[in-house]
Amino acid sequence: MESFTWPVNIIEARAIQMTLRDKVKIIPFRKNPKFIAGVDAAFFEDKVVGAACLYKYPELILVEEAFAVLKVLFPYIPSFLSFREGPAIIEALKKLKIKPYMILFDGQGIAHPKSVGIATHIGVILDMPAIGCAKSRLVGEYKTPGLKKGEWSFLKYHGRAVGAVLRTKDNVKPVFISPGHKINLKASIEIVLGCTIKYRIPEPLRRADFLSKKLKKDLVNTEGDYLFAHSRHVE
Repeated sequence: MESFTWPVNIIEARAIQMTLRDKVKIIPFRKNPKFIAGVDAAFFEDKVVGAACLYKYPELILVEEAFAVLKVLFPYIPSFLSFREGPAIIEALKKLKIKPYMILFDGQGIAHPKSVGIATHIGVILDMPAIGCAKSRLVGEYKTPGLKKGEWSFLKYHGRAVGAVLRTKDNVKPVFISPGHKINLKASIEIVLGCTIKYRIPEPLRRADFLSKKLKKDLVNTEGDYLFAHSRHVE
């Protein structure tokens, strides 16, 4: 794991993004990722809930889930959301008893103004393969892909291919895929398609979204500053 300190202001955050950008590796992924984690976060009051849902791959069987609740320590600033969500997501991942081979994020990888979306940011910190799978575009231009599942087009930013606009279900809005760390675009597309069965969003991310929102609802009346973390195996 990369030695890391969370910033207290925007100046420190910008410097951290530049440092992390220099450490990004976009490389082929040749292993069989036996376990993939989907992560997401939800906010309530001054707290953030980080959720991590671990799936056996390629069977897509949910085997474990974990979460952490932390106080938010960084303000809302577009393109710096990793600093708000990251600490709770990392805590949730650390609670998993089985270490994932890679992580799926509801957000961007290198398809980011500074090439350091949350998938890149956390991927570099943890030194793990990471993929961004976002519902909307943050940067770049593209041609609309075909309407069939699996069809895609390049997402380009300043003339560089930073991701793909991928159709994960016939006749449904595409998602925006970008490699985060230790994986390339081709493998990112293959993994996302492999994690998508019935719905537009990959199953590990759908579950993490559900869990974070459920926890938010359950914990919204909790008072006080605290760290609460938990994991459980799924029978």
